[in-house]
Amino acid sequence: MKVNIRADTVEVEGYVNSVERNSKPLLSRIGRFIERICKGAFARALGRDRDVMCLLNHDRTRVLARQSDGTLDLTEDSIGLHARAIITDPEVIEKAKNGDLVGWSFGFEDVPGGVEQGIDQDTQLPIRKVRDLDLQEVSILDRRKTPAYDGTLVSVRDDGSEVLISEALLDDSPIIRVDESVEGAVEAVDPVEEPVEGETREQPEQESEQTPEGIDYSRFEKMIKDMKGE
Repeated sequence: MKVNIRADTVEVEGYVNSVERNSKPLLSRIGRFIERICKGAFARALGRDRDVMCLLNHDRTRVLARQSDGTLDLTEDSIGLHARAIITDPEVIEKAKNGDLVGWSFGFEDVPGGVEQGIDQDTQLPIRKVRDLDLQEVSILDRRKTPAYDGTLVSVRDDGSEVLISEALLDDSPIIRVDESVEGAVEAVDPVEEPVEGETREQPEQESEQTPEGIDYSRFEKMIKDMKGE
């Protein structure tokens, strides 16, 4: 996640979810399972011209940006779903300045025939291969809800319908804050404290390595190449 702070706006950019990558084992009401978003699933969803919104922590009362007014740009590339949001919400701008924006997430609904069920050969757990989906929203998460895995939880709406919430974050991806009021200033956000044993908490990101010249991105190059299949 890259955060560009300006006087009256903040621009947040990064990958919401990677494609063709298994989640860690997840829990649902029917037991543990693995999930994988397949290549092309996001592109098909975006092709339906739904006005996808960017929310804060999946809160539908906190709309930060949306596709229809050009403040949210979503695309699928060889890595996954990439987002760029321009936000004017004062609270979110303040959170950005304080380093409290920590990752991305998204909510979606299944579409008929869009999910292939099977068994993951490595874990012997049920696996959901999502080849098509109805993208409901993407969310920027603050420190109250730090993403831990490329996976899915089930959220039940008031009307009884189910929405799948994916706490999606590329492992080891750096969070970078760029304050454009200070020329050349780049700061890596400190990781969130470790959860207490037995507490259900999402896992924090690892702190990025730095040199006097700036952040060393070399350790992320192999991850990106592997995800691209190079």
